[in-house]
Amino acid sequence: MDTSLPGDDRAAFSEALARLSAARKGDDLCGPFVGAAQVSGASISTLGRPLGSETVCASNRTAARIDEIQIDLGEGPCWDALSDRRPVLETDLARTTSTNWPSAREAFRLLDVGAIYSFPLYVGELSVGAVDLYNDRPRDLTARAVADVTTLAEIASRRILQRALDDVEHTEDGLPDGPHSRREMHQASGMVAAQLGIGVEDALLVLRGRAYSTSRTVAQVAEEVVARRLRFDL
Repeated sequence: MDTSLPGDDRAAFSEALARLSAARKGDDLCGPFVGAAQVSGASISTLGRPLGSETVCASNRTAARIDEIQIDLGEGPCWDALSDRRPVLETDLARTTSTNWPSAREAFRLLDVGAIYSFPLYVGELSVGAVDLYNDRPRDLTARAVADVTTLAEIASRRILQRALDDVEHTEDGLPDGPHSRREMHQASGMVAAQLGIGVEDALLVLRGRAYSTSRTVAQVAEEVVARRLRFDL
């Protein structure tokens, strides 16, 4: 196994952090992960409910194929990472003794991929998807690299969820339009932020995500939160 460890370049991490933080609709979300972790490629996908399963971006054809394999088969490290909400690090695919996701594992070997690292994407209680990084050769990730990619994944989660919700929401049926509704929405955002220990902006994303996934308006979900009929920390 390669003993050189990627992901400890602080300048590369700072650049990736800045790029993701400033990313707008249409901007590349995968490139910053490749630069920060110093890997061969990266892909990002949404998985399952509420956003559906599809590739958001891929840095190259191999990264896209890794994503496609897992979505098509419904198994792989990205699914495990999202389900368990923790990174799944396969540092040497050829030597591992794991029996998880056998079909996906065999497909990865046919791609001649040495290592795959999957990180979950979520905002509060809402599952978004996963980031898959891969390396041509077997390779470890340092603890710092894992922490760095986790930080980047948190930012990417918000960007992806925001884009998805912006694509499907319309002011007339998705957002509160009266002063009372807006006050209630802000109050609900504060309550959700306190329940989940997140920022108010992220709490609003959680409210919007719940509204989208349950075919209701944000105002209706906010009303339930303020009335204490709905909590997000249970």
